[in-house]
Amino acid sequence: MHTAIANHIDPFITKIETREKLSEAEREALRLLPQKLIHTAARTRIVEEGERPTHSCMVAEGMVYRTKIAESGRRQIMSFHVPGDFVDLHTVLFKVADHTIETARNAAVVMVPHEAVLKTAAEYPAIGRAFWFDTLVDASILRETLLNIGRRDARARTAHLLCEIALRLRRVGLCRNGSFELPLTQTDLADALGVTPIHINRVLGKFRTERLIAMDGRMATILNWGALRDIGEFDPTYLHLEGPKDLHL
Repeated sequence: MHTAIANHIDPFITKIETREKLSEAEREALRLLPQKLIHTAARTRIVEEGERPTHSCMVAEGMVYRTKIAESGRRQIMSFHVPGDFVDLHTVLFKVADHTIETARNAAVVMVPHEAVLKTAAEYPAIGRAFWFDTLVDASILRETLLNIGRRDARARTAHLLCEIALRLRRVGLCRNGSFELPLTQTDLADALGVTPIHINRVLGKFRTERLIAMDGRMATILNWGALRDIGEFDPTYLHLEGPKDLHL
């Protein structure tokens, strides 16, 4: 039983151990957290703004995003989350959700009770630091997102986001030779970057013409990492991958 459960939390352990190695006891404590694996359809809302969540969720498969809706009904995607990310650890202390968490396409998430998160963090300081680190990286990504939307043009914004997603997926073994699954519509990208879907279509078309990227269904391939990185003014420091700046796929 524990072997099956352990596999659910392993992407988080893999991500954390690129920064700080855990002891076997700490890994086991994470693997023994009460867990419920939920397979979802596309556009499933895991957490609804205004709810009082009792669990935090970790992405096991696919991609999810944080979103807020303006009174006009227009959507702003705040951030994307990939396997290994605990999306809403902050709800352990924030009792009311202030945004919605939704799946991009079919996905799987692991739900962990808040009580178990708090108890394990208290008993194992290294795990507490790991949870804290995850929420701090979320805040760092949000700061970069604000800069991206506020001070870069659509071409740079799009390049920057593609570089970010590629590096984050590579960290958990889901980007190989520059290729990764991108389960996002052009509307999703537009709502994340503050432009229209038509504009995103034009930018991506231009990138393909310039042989910067290739798209095949849901698969994206970065063909010229250096050029795309330069267009997006992409510096991965804000991702806190640790070690030297990772400027190559």
